[in-house]
Amino acid sequence: MKCRYCGHEIPEGMLYCEACGKEVRIVPDYNPLDDMLTAQIKVSINDEEGALSDSDYDMFTGDTAARGRNTGTGRNTGTRRNTSTGRNIGRSPAGRSTGRNTGRNTTGRVMSEKEQRRRQMERRKAMKRKKRRKALIILAVLVVAAAAIGIVCYQNSYTGIVNKGYSAQKEKAYEKAETYFKKAIAKKPEKAEAYTGLSKVYIAQDELDKAEDVFLNAIDKQTKNADLYEACVGFYMDTDQKMQIPVLLEDVADNVAERLGEYIIDGPSFSLDDKETFEEVQELTLKSHEAAVYYTTDGSEPDTESEKYKEPIHLEEGENIITAIAVNKEGVPSLPVKKTFTVELPVEDAPAVSPSTGQYSTATQIEIKVPDGYEAYYTMDKSDPTTASTKYEGPIDMPQGETIFKAILVNGKGRTSGVTTRNYMYEPE
Repeated sequence: MKCRYCGHEIPEGMLYCEACGKEVRIVPDYNPLDDMLTAQIKVSINDEEGALSDSDYDMFTGDTAARGRNTGTGRNTGTRRNTSTGRNIGRSPAGRSTGRNTGRNTTGRVMSEKEQRRRQMERRKAMKRKKRRKALIILAVLVVAAAAIGIVCYQNSYTGIVNKGYSAQKEKAYEKAETYFKKAIAKKPEKAEAYTGLSKVYIAQDELDKAEDVFLNAIDKQTKNADLYEACVGFYMDTDQKMQIPVLLEDVADNVAERLGEYIIDGPSFSLDDKETFEEVQELTLKSHEAAVYYTTDGSEPDTESEKYKEPIHLEEGENIITAIAVNKEGVPSLPVKKTFTVELPVEDAPAVSPSTGQYSTATQIEIKVPDGYEAYYTMDKSDPTTASTKYEGPIDMPQGETIFKAILVNGKGRTSGVTTRNYMYEPE
């Protein structure tokens, strides 16, 4: 082997170098600083308490490179045990130290306290950086894995399927879009988004009836689902079928009425009671709060193309059928309100006929007094007159012999008066 101090070849079995006189080192010197540094690194990695203080490091910055243990008084014991022979070798040739330890060892000057602290801080920072990098790598892996799982879950989720449907619709792949939306409906039939998407697929193909049925069929099964009602109202608004909204929202559940209250319009009010029969012509007033009013007088249902109410409606004699709706600013109408008003003007009890009943020997004419607004009808065969009988146009010559003359009045609305009867006997001289 070679001397670790001068490099001279030492014969086997020699305990001292013949060149420099140094003791042969069989067992490596024990350096307690190595163990301490190892323990300190473990503490730093685990982020535990127990890091060494500067004074702890100072204990091991003296003659740690010298063989043997320094007692702190400058005395070097120099005692070693030869592991090959099993006995103590003895003291080194150098013998005792020549004096106190002056603060330097055989390897160089002792590290200053500031240098020790700096190195300690660098080691700690290095360990923290290493731990941080490791944590970031783990975090990145977890994020990527979570993102991948999230994407897979999203693709198979209700929202993901609906979005696939819209993407297919945008590309005009209508059959594919229809499949996606129906799949989403089957997954969550209570949600309205897929119904809306499916209706738009049909709208794009000009199939409004099928688009409407998407909502109506679902509502038939879920009568309290306010989301479905709201989606259907949106469909009617988008397709300009606002007249269907009041029909849809008629007699809905309370929660639906509360949600869609803005689309439920009160019908117009009428100034006259339709249960009353009027004996003279009337004027009817229609009112609605913050909404326009449209009406008809022929029994048909009004819309925004019908007569718009601006002034009172004149009610003529007879039956007057008034149907009206109120329409708000968004064009949403109320349900139609239909009322029938009856005006019956007083009718003459019976017409005045002259001459009176009697026997006559000279030619005489029969006259009927017809008031304005009336027509007169008569018979001379004993039957009661109707509007199908002979209409009175002027004085009538009295026939010879016995005549039973009957007459009535008929007003402009076809109402008839009572019958006036005269019995004439005309025998000329």
